[in-house]
Amino acid sequence: MKNLFLLLATFFTSLLFSQVQKIPVDTMVVTNHSITINGQNLSYQAIAGTQPVWNEKGEPTATLFYTYYKKSNSEKEKRPIIFSFNGGPGSASAWMHIAYTGPVILNMDDEGYPVQPYGVKDNPNSILDVADIVFIDPVNTGYSRMIEDKDGKLPDRKSFFGINADITYLAEWMNTFVSRNNRWESPKYLIGESYGGPRVMGLSRELQNSQWMYLNGVILVSPADYKIYSTDQPIYSALNLPYFTAAAWYQKALSPALQQKDLLEILPEVETYTIDKVMPAIAKGGFISDQERNEVAEKMSLYSGLDKASIVDHNLNVPTNFFWKELLREDGYTIGRLDSRYLGIDKMTAGNRPDYNAELTSWLHSFTPAINYYIREELKFKTDIKYNMFGDVHPWDRQNDNTRDGLRQAMAQNPFLKVLVQSGYYDGATTYFAAKYTVGQMDPSGRMKDRVTFKGYRSGHMMYLRKEDLKLATDDIRQFIKDSDSKGKPAKY
Repeated sequence: MKNLFLLLATFFTSLLFSQVQKIPVDTMVVTNHSITINGQNLSYQAIAGTQPVWNEKGEPTATLFYTYYKKSNSEKEKRPIIFSFNGGPGSASAWMHIAYTGPVILNMDDEGYPVQPYGVKDNPNSILDVADIVFIDPVNTGYSRMIEDKDGKLPDRKSFFGINADITYLAEWMNTFVSRNNRWESPKYLIGESYGGPRVMGLSRELQNSQWMYLNGVILVSPADYKIYSTDQPIYSALNLPYFTAAAWYQKALSPALQQKDLLEILPEVETYTIDKVMPAIAKGGFISDQERNEVAEKMSLYSGLDKASIVDHNLNVPTNFFWKELLREDGYTIGRLDSRYLGIDKMTAGNRPDYNAELTSWLHSFTPAINYYIREELKFKTDIKYNMFGDVHPWDRQNDNTRDGLRQAMAQNPFLKVLVQSGYYDGATTYFAAKYTVGQMDPSGRMKDRVTFKGYRSGHMMYLRKEDLKLATDDIRQFIKDSDSKGKPAKY
């Protein structure tokens, strides 16, 4: 009997340890909630689930985790729906999910700095009062994963990890989602943060041309434009100067004459100087005269808080890494990349770049426990799969990036389609002026500029972390949704 017991124990133990950790391919968990938004009580349903990505044979090659919030007892077919993406590439949707548009937000102070105990609370500024929202985690982010075939092989990574592959499979997935949830009649919007910017720019054309799904609006939050970042031309470097001004102004590193002015009084003149003087000066390279080099360096020093000599040493082409290290070097601090209000402390004051990103480390140790707790305990979706704040998606194929022109084409083909750009002045990764430049280059004729709105905020990459900007930014989305309502007009020029 004793031997039989040991045999059974060994058998069941082997079964236990032979299990494979997997995410369900197609499932959902439904919970019901209520919230007060803008003083009005609202009941809503949250659906946390997974939905397959299908190949041409109708087989699942991946499954995407999503969270779908919809107002209870509403005529959902007519109600706007927003599909939300973060960036990276390789970032989960957690950032905007639990800090911006969703029904809960992180525990933060009014300026957007995380406070303990980490967790979430109701978001009185959520846009759920005006639209239903779907937060989507692309493959290998969040709980989303590739699926093995019948022979135990994973699909080709090139099917997912590249600018155009990403857009193609996500558009197919959205088509399935819209059909499953009967949302074809709903006004549709995309919102993308950071790399999510080019993602949703590309999706706007792909959805229209390949899925025949037309949009009312695209919202670009701190958008990244790799048409700018991947060039050695003077464009990228020159576009940083207005951001340098904003960050230096916040850190009180400008001259007294500028420091006493409000930020928005200064920025227009810096933007003009950037386009008219800095960009041509850097473009001249070694052919620039000593006089012009010194004159431009003097002005850049005034606008950036950097020493003129260091600007000359960089041939007017000042790297952002150097700026983050140099601006407050004498005070013993670095400033943040994604949000230059944050301060860091390096091992040495010497060097040309900070040791770490002060803002990102702060965010990760507050977002990670919060999203894991929230999905498991409040949305009741439980799994042993790790929630990837950042997932393995590299190498990422950046070839044939036509996303900027994709949005232009989508707007040209669809007279209803409007664009909202939201940027933080203190974002040093995807700067606000680069975002302005992007939308200007997207429509060089200027024929559609009345359908593009830019909004700036006094915070960083995730400008919504700051309480005042969260209110402003969500109200701007509400107004954008209202303004993009066709109001029964025909789709024609």
